[in-house]
Formats: sequence, structure tokens, C-alpha cells
Amino acid sequence: MRPIRTVARTVLVLAVGLAPAVPAAVSAAPAPGGYYLQSVLTGFAAAAAGDAVAQHRPKGDEDQQQWSLRADGAAWWLENLVRPGRCLGRAATAPAMLACGDPNTRWEITDAGDDQYAVKDPAADRYLSLTPSGDGWAEGLGLAADGPAARWYLTPLTPVKAALPAEADRTLDQVTFLTAHNAYANGVDGGFSPPIINLFPNQVRGIDRQLADGVRGFMLDLHQTPDGAILCHDSCTLVSRPVALWVDLKRITDFLAAHPTEIVTVFLEDYVAPGVLRAELARVPGLATMLIRPDLDGVRDHGWPRLSELRRRNQRLLIMTDHDRASDQAAGLTRDSFGVQYQREWTVENYWSMGSGAGTSDWSCSSRWPGIPLTRTEPGFRPLFVMNHFRDVTVAATASGDNAKVLNRAERFCAPAARKKPNYIAVDRYDLGTPAAAVAQLNTYAY
Repeated sequence: MRPIRTVARTVLVLAVGLAPAVPAAVSAAPAPGGYYLQSVLTGFAAAAAGDAVAQHRPKGDEDQQQWSLRADGAAWWLENLVRPGRCLGRAATAPAMLACGDPNTRWEITDAGDDQYAVKDPAADRYLSLTPSGDGWAEGLGLAADGPAARWYLTPLTPVKAALPAEADRTLDQVTFLTAHNAYANGVDGGFSPPIINLFPNQVRGIDRQLADGVRGFMLDLHQTPDGAILCHDSCTLVSRPVALWVDLKRITDFLAAHPTEIVTVFLEDYVAPGVLRAELARVPGLATMLIRPDLDGVRDHGWPRLSELRRRNQRLLIMTDHDRASDQAAGLTRDSFGVQYQREWTVENYWSMGSGAGTSDWSCSSRWPGIPLTRTEPGFRPLFVMNHFRDVTVAATASGDNAKVLNRAERFCAPAARKKPNYIAVDRYDLGTPAAAVAQLNTYAY
């Protein structure tokens, strides 16, 4: 079995906040229907893999990951929808795909709390489970004792959708924002990379135009140079007309000052010291008072705030960093001490690349970050979901085709993989295809 080396198993358990498993006080049966069977620890989906059963990156209806759950008296069948007549079953020591009439395809499925289920062999004290391998989990699934590795989500193939609350009652986690990947790499506001890479801008409109066009999420790569915090891709060497972070942040705060109902998020791919970042933010008048502060607002205990409340308080700019908190603590200054949030504490994000700039794409949707599955949730708190939808290299024709399919991927692949709709749709060349229309459609319902 090929190991899935995402992170040490102990860290995986801590990341989702699971205590050692205990029997559920009240056992509630699931409803029959079509489901994805997703590991709570990894977010990966159970898939038929020949005669075996494996955990794979969520890939919608393209990888034998869809199951029909049916009752058989007190027991349950899980029939694979791509392979009619073949069910999730048990061989001597491992799960296997068997004919649905085989008695070893019957399971006890019980509510384990927090929308999780345990899938048990009715004749033995063993459960469908992840299998340890090195410092991670094997691809192949196993049968093991009860515990965190034997916890599963049953994610409906067809999610229940409800109308969004009234505008005044919508919370930050209920809405979706159009987001520009590498928004600074546009060739309009200034240079962003050494000359050859400059030929492939991720965007072709400047930050001011992006704001006017409805972009509300901005991904910015930040590097430390003798001139301060500069926006560059990979390297600032040989970049002509480089743009400083504070310049683009001032463009954004000026826009927010002129449009008092708008809310913007900035995502920093952050390679600077915390003191340098703090100095850059201090150069932007009024920025500090405009910051959204989930770390101070009790979001983990009470959920995300209403948009109307953020507008009332004039806290309408959320800045996040992909930097590591531990390294900042070692340096003696954390970024959230001056209002920049650590993204891994507040969001989940899928792997960034769908492939090269041409040819077929990989639409699977799994976490970018080891130990933080897209399905991560905590009591009373659901992280925001950043959905990346772009390639390694920006080619206009490819981006146009990909952007025309963003809603399809969001609803068929990524929303089921995360068990929530995306809050940010990040694309290259937002001016091509229909990403704004996809965002508008996602903003018509709650997942």
C-alpha cells in the first residue's frame, strides 16, 4: 500500500480536535441515499480500487468514490454507483469490493457524534479504518479497532441548499468572493518578476481596475529586500518597477473608504520578517482600524460575524498570512499582534495547481496543507474555504476555458470535498471566462 505522507498521525488527530473515541450516547441511523464516504482525519474519500478499497483525493464522480447507502434490516449496504452490483465489503483482513449479495457486504453504521459515523463489521469488533504507514496513512483502507482513524463523514452527493439569509443577517462564512491569484502580477502597476516570467502575467489589469471589476480577494507574494516588503514572484532580482506592499494596500484601503459597504480579503504568501510586515502596514493611514480581527472577536466560540456588523464597525479588511506562527514566536513577534491572521488557523485551502498551462487538468480537490483536511471543523466554528482554480503557468486560452468551468468544479468537486461551498474562488485572468458569474451563483444559496 502506498503511504500518504501528509503529516504525523498524532498531528492529524490534533488538527481536527478529536479526543479518543468513545461510544456515542445515542446511536442514530443515517438516511439512505447517495454519499461520499470521507475520512474525518484526512478528508480523503473511500474509492473502489479494483478489488480493494482505498482513500483517494476527492474527485467527484470521476474516481469510483460515489456510494449508494441502503438499509438491509438493521444492517447497511454501500454499493458503488460506478460499479453496480459491487459493494463495500470485507475480505479476511481488509476491506474489499464484493458482490452485493455477499453477507460480508453488510455493515453496522452508527452515529459517532459531530456528524461523524463509525462503519463496523457486524460480526467482529473491527471497523473500516485508515491504515498507519510510516508517519502518515496508507492509501489502502483497513479493518481495525475503534478510534479516530475509524471516523467517517457521509457527505451527500446532492447537497441540501437553502436560500441565503437576508442581507443584514449574512455572515462572512456564508458568502463567496471573487479572488485574483497573484493579483500584483499584472504588468500594469509595475514589474513582478524577472523578464522571462513577466511574459506570463497572472492578471492583466491593475489593482484599482480589479477592485472596480468586483474582485474582493487578493493573493499577494511578499519578499524582503533592502527596499522593504516588495511584491514579486519567486525572486525580486532584475524586477523593473517593483511595487511595495504598502502601495497596493493603500489602493485597497482608499477603495474601501470610498465604498463603505465593501469587504476585502488579502492573502499574503509571506517571506518577510514580522517586523518588516508591521512597518509596511503602518505606512498605510487608517489601515489598523479597518482590520477584521477574528482573533479578538471570539469567532472560534461564536462563529463568523455578520457582514452588517463588520460594516457598522468599519472593519472591512481581512489580512491573512501563510507564514508559520511557531517561527514568529521564536522571533519574538507574532503577526496577529498587529492584526495579520495566520491563515491555517482560520481557513482551509485546496492544493493550488490543476496542472501545467496546457492540456488536461486535475480537478481533484484536497488540502494544500498537511494535517489540515478541507473537512476540518470545530464545535461552533467552520473555517473559511479558499478554492484555488488555476494552473502552473498562465496561458490565456487555458485560463479562459478553466474559468468557464469554475462553477462546475466548485459544485461537483470542491464543495463536496470540503463539505461547504467556497468562500473565495481564486483564478488567473479573472477577465476571461465567467468566474464572476460563478461567484454570483454561489451567492444565491447556503450550502
